[in-house]
Amino acid sequence: NMKYTRHNLKKLETLFSDIEYTIRYEKGNFNSGYCIVEDRKVAVINKFYDTEGRMNVLLEILAGMTVEEDQLEEASLKFYKQVMKFLSRQEEEE
Repeated sequence: NMKYTRHNLKKLETLFSDIEYTIRYEKGNFNSGYCIVEDRKVAVINKFYDTEGRMNVLLEILAGMTVEEDQLEEASLKFYKQVMKFLSRQEEEE
Protein backbone atom coordinates (compact mmCIF):
# COMPACT_ATOMS: atom_id res chain seq x y z
CA ASN A 1 0.00 0.00 0.00
CA MET A 2 1.17 3.51 -0.80
CA LYS A 3 1.27 5.86 2.17
CA TYR A 4 0.55 9.54 1.52
CA THR A 5 3.54 11.03 3.32
CA ARG A 6 5.85 13.93 2.56
CA HIS A 7 8.66 11.37 2.40
CA ASN A 8 6.95 9.40 -0.39
CA LEU A 9 6.05 12.62 -2.18
CA LYS A 10 9.75 13.53 -2.11
CA LYS A 11 10.62 10.09 -3.52
CA LEU A 12 8.11 10.61 -6.35
CA GLU A 13 9.58 14.04 -7.09
CA THR A 14 13.08 12.52 -7.20
CA LEU A 15 11.85 9.83 -9.57
CA PHE A 16 10.50 12.51 -11.92
CA SER A 17 13.78 14.36 -11.64
CA ASP A 18 15.67 11.19 -12.65
CA ILE A 19 13.65 11.01 -15.88
CA GLU A 20 14.35 14.72 -16.42
CA TYR A 21 10.83 15.89 -15.69
CA THR A 22 10.34 19.22 -13.95
CA ILE A 23 7.51 19.46 -11.44
CA ARG A 24 6.21 22.90 -10.62
CA TYR A 25 3.53 23.75 -8.07
CA GLU A 26 1.60 26.80 -9.21
CA LYS A 27 -1.85 28.22 -9.04
CA GLY A 28 -3.85 28.12 -12.21
CA ASN A 29 -7.12 27.03 -13.74
CA PHE A 30 -6.53 23.32 -14.00
CA ASN A 31 -9.66 21.26 -14.42
CA SER A 32 -7.77 18.08 -13.62
CA GLY A 33 -5.46 19.61 -11.03
CA TYR A 34 -2.46 19.54 -13.33
CA CYS A 35 -1.25 20.09 -16.86
CA ILE A 36 1.72 18.69 -18.74
CA VAL A 37 3.87 20.57 -21.20
CA GLU A 38 4.91 17.50 -23.23
CA ASP A 39 7.71 18.97 -25.32
CA ARG A 40 9.36 20.56 -22.29
CA LYS A 41 8.87 17.65 -19.87
CA VAL A 42 7.19 19.89 -17.33
CA ALA A 43 4.29 18.94 -15.06
CA VAL A 44 2.50 21.90 -13.49
CA ILE A 45 0.43 20.91 -10.47
CA ASN A 46 -2.11 22.86 -8.47
CA LYS A 47 -0.10 24.29 -5.56
CA PHE A 48 -3.10 24.23 -3.24
CA TYR A 49 -3.14 20.43 -3.24
CA ASP A 50 -2.10 18.72 -0.03
CA THR A 51 0.43 15.88 0.05
CA GLU A 52 -2.18 13.25 -0.89
CA GLY A 53 -3.51 15.35 -3.76
CA ARG A 54 -0.02 15.99 -5.10
CA MET A 55 0.90 12.31 -4.86
CA ASN A 56 -2.30 11.22 -6.60
CA VAL A 57 -1.61 13.59 -9.48
CA LEU A 58 2.01 12.42 -9.82
CA LEU A 59 0.88 8.77 -9.70
CA GLU A 60 -1.73 9.49 -12.38
CA ILE A 61 0.88 11.13 -14.61
CA LEU A 62 3.33 8.28 -14.00
CA ALA A 63 0.68 5.67 -14.87
CA GLY A 64 0.38 7.19 -18.34
CA MET A 65 4.11 7.39 -19.01
CA THR A 66 6.71 5.04 -20.37
CA VAL A 67 9.71 5.20 -18.06
CA GLU A 68 13.13 4.08 -19.20
CA GLU A 69 14.19 2.18 -16.09
CA ASP A 70 17.88 2.61 -16.87
CA GLN A 71 17.45 6.37 -16.37
CA LEU A 72 16.56 5.82 -12.72
CA GLU A 73 18.96 5.89 -9.82
CA GLU A 74 18.89 2.68 -7.76
CA ALA A 75 16.67 4.09 -4.99
CA SER A 76 14.22 5.54 -7.53
CA LEU A 77 14.11 2.29 -9.47
CA LYS A 78 13.18 0.36 -6.33
CA PHE A 79 10.49 2.94 -5.49
CA TYR A 80 9.25 2.96 -9.12
CA LYS A 81 8.71 -0.80 -8.99
CA GLN A 82 6.71 -0.41 -5.75
CA VAL A 83 4.64 2.36 -7.39
CA MET A 84 3.91 0.26 -10.47
CA LYS A 85 2.79 -2.65 -8.27
CA PHE A 86 0.54 -0.24 -6.33
CA LEU A 87 -0.93 1.18 -9.57
CA SER A 88 -1.63 -2.24 -11.06
CA ARG A 89 -3.38 -3.33 -7.84
CA GLN A 90 -5.48 -0.14 -7.98
CA GLU A 91 -6.53 -0.93 -11.57
CA GLU A 92 -7.56 -4.45 -10.60
CA GLU A 93 -9.79 -3.04 -7.85
CA GLU A 94 -11.63 -0.65 -10.20
